Amino acid sequence: MSRPFASSADLADKPKTLEVLADGVYALTAEGDPNIGAVEGEDFLVCFEALATPAAARDWLAVLRAHTDKPIRYLVLSHYHAVRTLGASAFGAPVIIAHDRTRALVEERGAQDWESEHARMPRLFKRPETIPGLTRPTLTFSDTLTIDLGGDRGDLDLAYCGRGHTEGDIVAWLPRHRVLFAGDLVETEAALYTGDAFHRDWAAGTLDRVGAFGAETLVGGRGAVAHGRDAVGAAVAQTRDFLEVMIREVRGVRARGGALKDAFAAVHAALAPGYGGWPIFEHCLPFDVSRLWDELDGVERPRIWTAERDRRVWAELQD
Repeated sequence: MSRPFASSADLADKPKTLEVLADGVYALTAEGDPNIGAVEGEDFLVCFEALATPAAARDWLAVLRAHTDKPIRYLVLSHYHAVRTLGASAFGAPVIIAHDRTRALVEERGAQDWESEHARMPRLFKRPETIPGLTRPTLTFSDTLTIDLGGDRGDLDLAYCGRGHTEGDIVAWLPRHRVLFAGDLVETEAALYTGDAFHRDWAAGTLDRVGAFGAETLVGGRGAVAHGRDAVGAAVAQTRDFLEVMIREVRGVRARGGALKDAFAAVHAALAPGYGGWPIFEHCLPFDVSRLWDELDGVERPRIWTAERDRRVWAELQD
């Protein structure tokens, strides 16, 4: 292979930054590693995302505990991927919330995803032996779910915006503060992973619905927090452009009778000038193009990624 597999050679810790986005609203970013957040209710906490292992999650909770000692009542998972869910036991949350489809995806492919992501991104799996097993939501919904934060803190609205990064992505919206936790439906100066995506839905209606919140602060799945409507709009536009360029290039190769490797080369050439220096770009692209090729070939639901399939696709698409 001309490049180390996925992020297997990325072993350096990334500096972490805690931001207090509003009274009792927190986000932790880490230069392209998965973002995580929390919102204070009157006498409880809602946490958003769980990281890859309980050991990694406990590091985040130690940072959070410098600001609040309220008990965690809810843990919200934006989707089923291992790096977002397997640290859940550290939170001790009595209620773990996700979309209906996320619960089904955990059962269908959670074990394979765990093995796949551990091999792709070993650095994120701090002390993997602390993972007790798959994380299964205890409360799911199909459209919207509102958490009353109590007192004068308003509501936290959880919403399904449509198929995108996966079948079951949800966002968390604080209308009082106009803060949106978007999960991996939006990235801010970080490459998109689309190996389990529905590219056409995501680039159109799903991102339209995300943008319609009118957020003034947005925490994407990776990258810095977007502050201000212009920055939020730019993050949504960047995500849409990444998807639209991929769709255009892969469709073009297919129309010319090309093969999957030709499509990968075309997408790489089109995206690298603008996005190539962003976190996990080289890691994501082989898996992204492989899924989009399948999608345009009529494969409606993403095929399950296994550690073996990961290596095979990676090797096939390298120079």
